[in-house]
Amino acid sequence: MPREQEPVNTDGRKGRWAGHREQRRAELTAAAIEAIRELGPEVGMDAIAARAGVSKPVLYRYFADKSELWLAVGQEAAGMVLDAIVPAVAAVREERDVIAAAIDAYLAHIAADTNLYQFVVHQPDISRGRDVVADVVDTVASGLARIFGDRLRARGLDSGAALPWAYGVVGYVQSVGDWWLRQQQPISREALGDYLTTFLWTGVAGIRQAADIPGGLAAYQEEGLV
Repeated sequence: MPREQEPVNTDGRKGRWAGHREQRRAELTAAAIEAIRELGPEVGMDAIAARAGVSKPVLYRYFADKSELWLAVGQEAAGMVLDAIVPAVAAVREERDVIAAAIDAYLAHIAADTNLYQFVVHQPDISRGRDVVADVVDTVASGLARIFGDRLRARGLDSGAALPWAYGVVGYVQSVGDWWLRQQQPISREALGDYLTTFLWTGVAGIRQAADIPGGLAAYQEEGLV
């Protein structure tokens, strides 16, 4: 493969080169994802370069090290998670069904793409200048918080609990889902989803009920109802 060189330093050519570079990075990231899915989460840069049909020096021309490639792969994986969850949540109306749909979509996604999940989440030798796992948590939690908040406000209730409860839902499900994969899925996805939904919905419903009591959650606790 001929060596790719940066064109003469003019504004027009620099713009075209930048576009070409981003396209090549996207292509190499897609190839890396294919290699991870095929060869497992411990795949090395040599195997990724071979899968992409380039030499290792060419791969390093676009990604300074494995950490930079991990970040690019992680950002793509984050988009995949959102693409799985958002339509599932949008298709339901009841609050409990929102939680159930989000949980089931997430568990189904990580179970179907385990090698990619493990590559992104469990990489001990990666320098994480930016944590794409945290980025996904932020994005999904913010989306759920909007849904929870809108539905609480529609009932004339205090929506202040929406954001912390959304983060609680996402963090809890991510942690339990990670255990579920590491233990080779000791129970079915459907059973796990039902357990998680039941547990989490009790908490969300409690917050909604607390909002109906003068004084909010503190009064609810004083009455011994939580």
